[in-house]
Amino acid sequence: FGRFFGVYSDSRTWTALFFMLLALVTGIFYFTMTVTGLAMSAGLMVMIIGIPFFLLFVGFTRVLALAEGRLVEGLLGQRMPRRPLYPSKGMPIMERIKEMLVDRRTWTTMFYFLLMLPLGILYFVIAVTGISVSLGLVGGSIAGLLMEAGVGSGGISLDDQVHFAPSPMMAPVVMVLGVLLLTVVMHLVRGIGRGHGTLAKHLLVAR
Repeated sequence: FGRFFGVYSDSRTWTALFFMLLALVTGIFYFTMTVTGLAMSAGLMVMIIGIPFFLLFVGFTRVLALAEGRLVEGLLGQRMPRRPLYPSKGMPIMERIKEMLVDRRTWTTMFYFLLMLPLGILYFVIAVTGISVSLGLVGGSIAGLLMEAGVGSGGISLDDQVHFAPSPMMAPVVMVLGVLLLTVVMHLVRGIGRGHGTLAKHLLVAR
């Protein structure tokens, strides 16, 4: 029981929950930025500014990947590199561009950004729905007991009230179920945080 309910005292649980809620915002931004950048690069390829724009877009995604790595490390606890692996200073500019384009991390980063939108939606739905249902069960059972005791009835008899709270006999059972469900959801949140940290490290970090 200590290990089961100890999830509430684990700071990584709450930071992972914050990351799951934030992932919807960052996912929309990453997806929009990647799709717009790739579409504009493809459209401008027929012009002289097409290639420089695409290279600038690729460089921006690598910088953004570094910022996402800091966010993953801070909230999910997954160790990420402090800075990207730059080529040697003496390498010509064309060789640097070539290395950037053939680097697996360049393309896995774009894939990660595209993947963040469906993942962000999924994370947000899991967090909000799981916590809302759990707190609804707990709050509903408490409300049922209070209404049975006449608290907040305003002088109206219980038979004349229309409510959806559980009966006094079922209220403790519903409350226990709500607490257990909330604890399971928090374990799921912590597990998702660990899994996403591993995913981010595989896609954002060079081998």
